[in-house]
Amino acid sequence: MAKRPAKSLTQLGRVVPVPDSPDRAVLEAVPNRHRDVNYVARFTAPEFTSLCPVTGQPDFAHFVIDYVPDKSLLESKSLKLFLFSFRAHADFHEACTIYIGKRVVSAIKPKFLRIAGFWYPRGGIPIDVFWQTGKLPANLWLPEPGVAPYRGRG
Repeated sequence: MAKRPAKSLTQLGRVVPVPDSPDRAVLEAVPNRHRDVNYVARFTAPEFTSLCPVTGQPDFAHFVIDYVPDKSLLESKSLKLFLFSFRAHADFHEACTIYIGKRVVSAIKPKFLRIAGFWYPRGGIPIDVFWQTGKLPANLWLPEPGVAPYRGRG
């Protein structure tokens, strides 16, 4: 019989509005029941949206977040709400990507994290941003992000 999620969760199973800013979003964690093994968990967010800090126009990205859990796992609904909160947030691609990675690290303190942000072109130039913490544990397979570089229509 599966264990119920931690009672301290405030968003899972409840109607929760999208936070009005990433700073106000709450990233929640659940216990990792398989701490005896190293494994990679992956979140993919192919429809991420934020705003250009200069023009206010929407920016779009495809994120791949890979991490090796330690004591905690990232609760997915809280991640979804956190990512949705960027829809009204204006910042540069690099700042958004690194901020997301740092917030995840702060929330769950993984053994390893890699975030890949594949941003669609702004001004004709796609910007891809990558950040990782530490080294991947030995003998653990980390798949490629699986997102093709932007090639346009040609």
